[in-house]
Amino acid sequence: MAFKRDIPIYDIKTISHLKREDILISRFAPYLETRKKLCLPHKHDFYHLLLFTKGCGTHLIDFQKFVVQPYQIYFMNPGQVHSWNFDGEVDGYVINFSIPFFQAFLLSPDYVQQLPCFSGILANSVINLPENLQAEVHKIFERIIEESEMGNKLSLDMIKVLMVQLFITICRLGFENTNLNVKSNNYFMLRKFLNLIEKNVSILKFPSEYAELLYVTPNHLNAICKELIGKSAGEMIRDRIVLEAKRLMVNLDLSISEIAYELNFRDNSYFSKFFKKYAGITPEEFRILNVEPNGEL
Repeated sequence: MAFKRDIPIYDIKTISHLKREDILISRFAPYLETRKKLCLPHKHDFYHLLLFTKGCGTHLIDFQKFVVQPYQIYFMNPGQVHSWNFDGEVDGYVINFSIPFFQAFLLSPDYVQQLPCFSGILANSVINLPENLQAEVHKIFERIIEESEMGNKLSLDMIKVLMVQLFITICRLGFENTNLNVKSNNYFMLRKFLNLIEKNVSILKFPSEYAELLYVTPNHLNAICKELIGKSAGEMIRDRIVLEAKRLMVNLDLSISEIAYELNFRDNSYFSKFFKKYAGITPEEFRILNVEPNGEL
């Protein structure tokens, strides 16, 4: 594998031959055939939705490996690092869409961000479809493909309707499996907390700081996280800081000291101790294992 000092970030205009800025819809085999460099580690600045219907191999997302199998669906957020390593032929469907794609269409402009499958939590974002849902989901993807090929005046609106139908179908499964209630005030508080972590990962480090922004007590925030995720608020903050550090460390043009500064640690030594405690290895060891020429990435 070619050695890169940084991981590329692609936008939809780069990915799409049509140079559209809002959405790309394709069957996966031809998509991959013309974009083989996408098997290498990269990021997107858009949402990436992928359903495998054929093939095997591995998919690495934010340094976690998943075994590819038919009727496995991935919901990926902007900024996540991922790469593929396929064994033989693969096929399925891929939909890339921009952050504002639904904003003028839905009454709630942040509707997508509120869905658990787009939470960025990999346990909710990589789903093996049960057999009783496979035909239904397959049919929705086929209709989306048909509408994208039709290209008439109302096709784009129909595509949006079908995508929302797809999201609801999948997210119902997620709520059934986790006993979450989509109307729960606690769930929406959790989503606000996760969004705040995304926006402030390099600035805020403590549950009390987030609780103040959410107008709740730290104990209440912690109880919500424990109930719905099984982790404390502090654990969720630390996990996200460690992930951001890993994403930054794939850029070898940044020193460990510069990454510590970027994440608002008081010094390199404290950052290294923090990373070792919660990642299990030192920043230098992480780079050797994951970023250097002989590493996994």
